[in-house]
Amino acid sequence: MADTIPSFPLSLMLTFAFALTLLAGLVLKFWLSSRQIRYVAHHRAAVPAAFAHTITLAAHQKAADYTLTKARFGMLELALGTVVLVGWTLLGGLSALNQVLLGWLGGGMGQQVALLAAFVLISGLLDLPVTLYQTFVIEERFGFNKMTLKLWLLDLLKSSLIGAVIGLPIAALILWMMGAAGGWWWLWAWGVWMGLNLLLLMIYPTFIAPLFNKFVPLEDETLKARVTALMKRCGFAAKGLFVMDGSKRSAHANAYFTGFGASKRVVFYDTLLAKLSAGEVDAVLAHELGHFKHKHILKRIVSMFALSLVGFALLGWLATQAWFYAGLGVQPNLSAPNDALALLLFMLGLPVFSFFIAPLFAHFSRKHEFEADAYAVQHTSGPDLATALLKLYEDNASTLTPDPVYVKFYYSHPPASERLARMTA
Repeated sequence: MADTIPSFPLSLMLTFAFALTLLAGLVLKFWLSSRQIRYVAHHRAAVPAAFAHTITLAAHQKAADYTLTKARFGMLELALGTVVLVGWTLLGGLSALNQVLLGWLGGGMGQQVALLAAFVLISGLLDLPVTLYQTFVIEERFGFNKMTLKLWLLDLLKSSLIGAVIGLPIAALILWMMGAAGGWWWLWAWGVWMGLNLLLLMIYPTFIAPLFNKFVPLEDETLKARVTALMKRCGFAAKGLFVMDGSKRSAHANAYFTGFGASKRVVFYDTLLAKLSAGEVDAVLAHELGHFKHKHILKRIVSMFALSLVGFALLGWLATQAWFYAGLGVQPNLSAPNDALALLLFMLGLPVFSFFIAPLFAHFSRKHEFEADAYAVQHTSGPDLATALLKLYEDNASTLTPDPVYVKFYYSHPPASERLARMTA
């Protein structure tokens, strides 16, 4: 560490900046949620004119109620999350946990890995009530949840084991590099991190996803022929067409591509195939193909590479600054490595400061969706895409009347009204 004695002016400046940014973000998020709640509630009584002949009032009001319920609970979740974040940082929770583990295990790699594991475990336990309420109260109330408590617990066990098997060795490797690779450790760690992410993209469809869902080859020969012909026209090849038992957990419907390179797969939720016609399935698939044709996936991967490089470089510098630890409520170790502390503080603090650029990423995501829609209209039926989107919006209880400002900040997909208007134009 460059400084063993915290620079109090710098640490106090960081504390003030962190607290002020956290408060500003909290106020902004509450204001946005309040706008969304008022706007959706104000338009609940009538279906928008553009959808009056396709969406029933009952479906429109269900979507409004679902949106309002999630938004109100989201505000409570936001408040609780802020309390937990302040508890970990400025109130000294992470520092106390570190000191306890130092007393038990002494300084060294074992203590650092244990600190990361304990943090993840405690955070997961704190999140459990929120997750349970979302699944078994909100999703259940609106008819979306299909999971039993037994299945939910089994999923939790599987995901925890997979996270430990994959995450702990990666964490240990990063920590080792932080201590052994010199001042440029962050560059080597970035390379390893990106390589592992690409590897996971390749192995996820074949080895990880089947642990949670059943994937069977698409058996409808007529639909298979249509889909294969569409993909051939678009110059796209995939390893297979599969149907996933999404109805096992939720009534929500979707379709997606997964994998990377030669391992790409087309996956349809069984709920999607049950609700859409063959032409509508074509249109939804063409939309996904549009993302590949416009290289949206590649652009997102490159953006992730670039942003993560900046993040690792910033972490590499902050990890050597005593004021970074003291300013976020942690007393740095004087006779033991601080690498795990630096990782955790960086992960806790970064979202607070990066929230204000979220609208920029949301804007580009919506732009990509418009481009994918345009591609689908060129290669399939525009009316089929429109009816498919409306069915998906209705079946997923997505409100047709979101607040425009809320959309700018949070929506990765354009509202239905904007998508249909753009397609018509």
